[in-house]
Amino acid sequence: MGKHPFAIEKRSIPVGEHRVKLLILRPLARSAEKVPGVLWVHGGGYQSGSAKDVFVTRALSLVVKFGAVLVSPDYRLSKKHPYPAGLRDCYAALLYLKEHAEELKVRADQLMVGGESAGGGMAAALCLLARDRGEVNIAFQMPLYPMLDDRDTPSSADNHARNWNTEKNKKAWKRYLREAYGTDFVSSYAAPARREDLRGLPPCYTFVGEIEPFYCETVEYVRRLREAGVEASCDVYPDWFHAYDLFFPAKKVVREAVSRFEAHYRYAAEHYFAPQDP
Repeated sequence: MGKHPFAIEKRSIPVGEHRVKLLILRPLARSAEKVPGVLWVHGGGYQSGSAKDVFVTRALSLVVKFGAVLVSPDYRLSKKHPYPAGLRDCYAALLYLKEHAEELKVRADQLMVGGESAGGGMAAALCLLARDRGEVNIAFQMPLYPMLDDRDTPSSADNHARNWNTEKNKKAWKRYLREAYGTDFVSSYAAPARREDLRGLPPCYTFVGEIEPFYCETVEYVRRLREAGVEASCDVYPDWFHAYDLFFPAKKVVREAVSRFEAHYRYAAEHYFAPQDP
């Protein structure tokens, strides 16, 4: 733990009869001022991955470079627990972050959510759920190349790119949705692209590769956020397959993309606030 510029802590919280493990990262060098609290959700098609994935994702720099406090939940995976188990776990973690903001030295008016791939889809779903329930207010969302739509899009219907393709995508959605897959009964909390009303959601930044399955749904999500009056932007990178930035972190174009992501986070930390209701 001493070799890192941040403290690592493990906790667990109850969700019904289940307990969710949380991985919490806090910078060691801290000022007296409170900092943004970020709930970062790991990817893996809703069926794999773990909270420890934050150590190789975009989330880590938010702690190391910008001093944020990060909470990553080990939510239940669809191999054994289909929707809505994972969403319930992540929402409980978000409420925990709000309720323990003072202890964690987090600004209660700067709770943010983010994640890659399925984690990005979960982040978008959390924004919808938080808005609809009114129990917690989110200041900023960072759903990177998010998994948002169980239906075919022009980029996901016949995609054979590396890492994630049409076949993998359909299998993952079937596992997550089970008997609801392929019907009109899929909840928009499971597939946020199905939600028509995006008004009142937090500002958003994302990026996506042009040849990956989630290209169309990501661009469409940002477009519809803007139409709903939400500040939102998306960077698109040519010839990037899914999670390209995690495979080639040393490439110049990836470093530039990371720099843009960090710039958007920095702007959000300076300009976006969502005070909690009493």
